Amino acid sequence: MPGGGLAAYGQRWIACRPGFFLPVRVLSRRFRTVLLAELQHAFQQGRLRFGGNLAHLAEPAAFQRYLRPLRRCEWVVYAKPPFDGPARVLAYLGRYTHRVAISNERILDISDGCVRFRWNDYRQQHRWKTLALPAAEFIRRVLLHTLPPGFHRILNFGFLAGPRRKDNLALCRRLLDMPPSEPSAAPPADYRERYEALTGRALRVYPACGRGTMLTVEMILAGRQRPPPWTTPREQR
Repeated sequence: MPGGGLAAYGQRWIACRPGFFLPVRVLSRRFRTVLLAELQHAFQQGRLRFGGNLAHLAEPAAFQRYLRPLRRCEWVVYAKPPFDGPARVLAYLGRYTHRVAISNERILDISDGCVRFRWNDYRQQHRWKTLALPAAEFIRRVLLHTLPPGFHRILNFGFLAGPRRKDNLALCRRLLDMPPSEPSAAPPADYRERYEALTGRALRVYPACGRGTMLTVEMILAGRQRPPPWTTPREQR
């Protein structure tokens, strides 16, 4: 979330007030609207059951009278800045936007229709434990982290959305008297460098000895006769 935005015609930058974190009042009213609308929808579909002292709310007129004052009163949404600063928030969100539900390192064994993996018990001082699940249950839990069709993990909006993002960012920098961003001269890292930065393991190192270097000598296409083994060194020491 940016700390401000462009005016309606893009002629000036409107900054948020000092100490601003979230529009708590707007968030509270939006939460109220959504929750009451879902309650109304559930009532119309007959998915709400009332008993005891609330049995009279089964009548549509009584249920509407019960909701009417809730639409007028102010709701409270508890929101505050993070304890450990923005870096911890970005690290927390990054685990959900740029990683899968479970990494391959945590999967210990797959055999006899069961998957055995490590998990972090946060309630026991972050102790790592081992859990075995049937394959079907393991797949079900993994698929809970899969977004439905049409949903995106990261959705840009405002001046960061659409094909005019580059132009809008240049306009924001100009209105804020910021120097234009310079393109990086370094070439983008390939997947091996990114993997090593994320995991600490180098894909170019031969795993058997830990000293040799893996090099691509030749790509063997399907249906092509393989060359003799002595002409294709597997490692360079």
